[in-house]
Amino acid sequence: MSKLTKRDRDTEIYYNQSSDPMQIRTNDPKLIRKLNALAIDFPEMCKLTEEDEICGSYFEVDKRRVSIHVTRPYSEARRQWQSQWAKENGIRSSQAKQ
Repeated sequence: MSKLTKRDRDTEIYYNQSSDPMQIRTNDPKLIRKLNALAIDFPEMCKLTEEDEICGSYFEVDKRRVSIHVTRPYSEARRQWQSQWAKENGIRSSQAKQ
């Protein structure tokens, strides 16, 4: 697959509550590596169904293996507390490492 910018790396998840497995189409290299590893270790739960140079890789995945996690934003008080805790424990932010 040709090198894509982060903006061009997309993922489509086709999920239907009444059928299993779900289909995932992605051209995100990190996600492709994770799904390929899952397919190798657990072929009954994940399989690569198609690959192409333009659209990426297609997988069928047992829907119990996929989770979408939605979180609420942290309050300013919690962000300040976490920042202070990180400073006291020697943890630097990813921005500070650059």
